[in-house]
Amino acid sequence: MKAVILAGGFGTRLSEETTLRPKPMIEIGGKPILWHIMNIYSAHGINEFFIAAGYKAEVIKEYFLNFYAINNDVTIDLSDGKTAVHDGNQSNWKNWKVHIIDTGLHTQTGGRLKRLKKWLDQDDTFMFTYGDGVADVDISKLLSFHRSHGKLATVTTVRPPARFGRIGFEEDRINEFYEKPDTGEGWISGGYFVLSPKVIDYINDDETIWERDPLERLVLEGQIMGYRHYSFWSCMDTLREKNILEELWNAHKAPWKIW
Repeated sequence: MKAVILAGGFGTRLSEETTLRPKPMIEIGGKPILWHIMNIYSAHGINEFFIAAGYKAEVIKEYFLNFYAINNDVTIDLSDGKTAVHDGNQSNWKNWKVHIIDTGLHTQTGGRLKRLKKWLDQDDTFMFTYGDGVADVDISKLLSFHRSHGKLATVTTVRPPARFGRIGFEEDRINEFYEKPDTGEGWISGGYFVLSPKVIDYINDDETIWERDPLERLVLEGQIMGYRHYSFWSCMDTLREKNILEELWNAHKAPWKIW
């Protein structure tokens, strides 16, 4: 099982933090939020990741190129330049395989996914989410739900503030998808999709926004189901949201820490 994580946007709402690094690299508790998201998947045995990078992709590449040293103690002998990494961390990431693909600076969300088509097996279901949202989603139950209905797509739905888009249900089948109305209530997309590779054919090109034509077509064709998540979910769109997540982590009350 593979997980695709969108990590290429400009993060303009968090410009205080994103001048020097991409949004998924903003830290919560000293670790990038991207690391937190990967740990959520890894806790359920998903350890191969495809990071769809764009804006400041080099920051993500540098982090993972130096990941082993960053997350362990190191010794550096300045007399001869030799270094040693002391392997003392037995975390989930020991089994991770990370692919970082530059999907373009201005590519839209759907276009980024389409650019990964050649990296994904054409017969294998995969996970897909955004690089700025954390939740205590039971990934195993989410996957079981997806396999139970036989449709092309499942989206994890949550109940947050009205500033997000709204989703309408008919039992578990999604029959409406509104992208960020001015007001609204009810269920919204929380990311954490489960997808058949066939959904990539719903994406035209780099300009395609995943949340518009592709999702709207899946709704019209009855090919997307909603997994209702009643517990914790939060995105990190603003500095206030970032600070709330930081406070929860520092207080050892982070609900998304399921690893």
